[in-house]
Amino acid sequence: MDIGKEIKKLTVERGLTLTYLAECISKEKGKHYSVQNLSSKLKKGTVNYNELVIILNKLNYKIKLEEK
Repeated sequence: MDIGKEIKKLTVERGLTLTYLAECISKEKGKHYSVQNLSSKLKKGTVNYNELVIILNKLNYKIKLEEK
């Protein structure tokens, strides 16, 4: 699964933009976070856990870990 493509798909489905998500990450982390940075991380698959939690929260999703 390509997490970057999945996040982009969910973003479009929710009627949101990567710009909005980048702004949300900036606000949560308290430092500048550009849409170019987010787009690059999604493309490379290098989004960290904290960023992913923020993004999924804004998309109305959560991470659930289950034992196999």
